[in-house]
Amino acid sequence: MNHLLEIAQAISASGFLAYGIGCLTSRRMRDEFLRYGLPRLRVVTGTLQVAAAAGLVIGYAYPICALLASLGLSLMMIVAFGVRLKIKDPATGFLQALACFLLNLFVFQGYLIRLIGKA
Repeated sequence: MNHLLEIAQAISASGFLAYGIGCLTSRRMRDEFLRYGLPRLRVVTGTLQVAAAAGLVIGYAYPICALLASLGLSLMMIVAFGVRLKIKDPATGFLQALACFLLNLFVFQGYLIRLIGKA
């Protein structure tokens, strides 16, 4: 497997595991979701991020899991980018979402190429 792909996958998994747990447990994240105008989506977002992080880890053994998890996180980050633009966050806020989108898009395309190559 491509080492760069493995590293990107590990970075994404660890980052989204930490962020997802934070969504579920942190007062600061509770306040952030209020600021976004999406308090009802905090628990769903955190749960999906923890599940996707697990999918990325499982994806080392079962590539389809990494493919689906990275696709889900990519879509989630497109939405996050739009939310941050809508609330007029400073550039650092939406650039973080954009960077996470690109990271997961890289993982997705890496696994897509890998899986298509095996077909």
